[in-house]
Amino acid sequence: MNAIATIYLFAVFLSSSIVLGSEDDEVYAKEIMAAAQKEKEWLISVRRQIHQHPELAFQEHNTSSLIRAQLHKFGIPYTYPVAKTGVVAQLGSGSRPIIAIRADMDALPLQELVEWEHKSKIDGRMHGCGHDAHTTMLLGAAKLLSQRQDKLQGTVRLIFQPAEEGARGASQMIKEGVLQDVEAIFSLHVDHTTPTGAIASIPGAFTAAGCVFEARIVGVGGHAASPQTSIDPVLATSFAILALQQLVSRETDPLQSNVLSVTFVKGGTALNVIPSYVKFGGTLRSQTTEGMYYFRQRIKEVIEGQAAVHRCNAYLDFKEEDFTPYPAAVNDNNLHLHVVRVGQLLLGSDNVHEAEKVMAGEDFAYFQQVIPGTMFSIGIRNDKVGSIHSPHSPFFFLDEEVLPIGAALHTALAELYLKEHKHTIH
Repeated sequence: MNAIATIYLFAVFLSSSIVLGSEDDEVYAKEIMAAAQKEKEWLISVRRQIHQHPELAFQEHNTSSLIRAQLHKFGIPYTYPVAKTGVVAQLGSGSRPIIAIRADMDALPLQELVEWEHKSKIDGRMHGCGHDAHTTMLLGAAKLLSQRQDKLQGTVRLIFQPAEEGARGASQMIKEGVLQDVEAIFSLHVDHTTPTGAIASIPGAFTAAGCVFEARIVGVGGHAASPQTSIDPVLATSFAILALQQLVSRETDPLQSNVLSVTFVKGGTALNVIPSYVKFGGTLRSQTTEGMYYFRQRIKEVIEGQAAVHRCNAYLDFKEEDFTPYPAAVNDNNLHLHVVRVGQLLLGSDNVHEAEKVMAGEDFAYFQQVIPGTMFSIGIRNDKVGSIHSPHSPFFFLDEEVLPIGAALHTALAELYLKEHKHTIH
């Protein structure tokens, strides 16, 4: 551990309202982890059921049914449907303080290429981002919390959210009132770069705001041997792409994180014909929501300007019907410190790290626009079992040892937050 990380964790230690290392804390941590480990085989079986039957955004009917069946067994009341396939459960006193914990449920349109006994049974669909594990860990917390309801000094709302992958499930759930009276929200995401048994958190910006774009530059096609009779959209497209690559390097603060990637170009089918149009597109990411909207406008100006210079017309589509821009996920500092304190309590200081910012998008950011929230990473890296590949890879594989750890963390985050804030109700 470097000096900066040591100072950081020491500062967190001093700010903690939990006195790490006390006898009561050690007993509590062992109690929670032991209870979660007892449920390990059940957690694995639940996760594998979900993994084998992946469902895309707003189609999570079987997953939702499994969640409701388990909640019914635990005697936990829930509301369904919320945002078409979502489930919202609630435990505790029903009074304030009220906090929420969220897990996403949807899979990816991806063919699983990992050969193992419990791989996806549906061609072209895969839980390649760990949402099956997220759902399972929250169900595990539901079971643990149901056994400890007398210890809840407030209310815990469990949000099983559909459609995280580009379909704005969080936004729809907010519209349907899931955050009513909630003062704080937590979530986690599996991380293939952090070892299993460790977590990572960061205050402030965590994931990026993002959008996609598709452009069509239209000219006049003709024979390649007589370019003067054509208006060449290939040339205009080439200049537009080169100009786009200068936006981040010339128009953004070098200390801020932004990325603009052109990911496809399509135009023409013959080697001796200048096509009448070219299509291209890509994605934009920024660590600030404001930055993302600034560069969206500049993308439009650059593409239309370069097309005009070369006598072409440009048509731009940001695909908002299918890919509404995500805001940046910005973690609340106080909730981040709570995650660090609880992580140290359950896992030890050596297993709590400072997370790195990522340029991926995450619709948990919608919740954070309404109330304070924090998302942290939970490690799944285990070379021995092949849990080394990044999310959205067809080779993504999960170390299932993470499941009871995540369930225990959710449980402790909820219990200790309510305990610490029971006297701050307004």
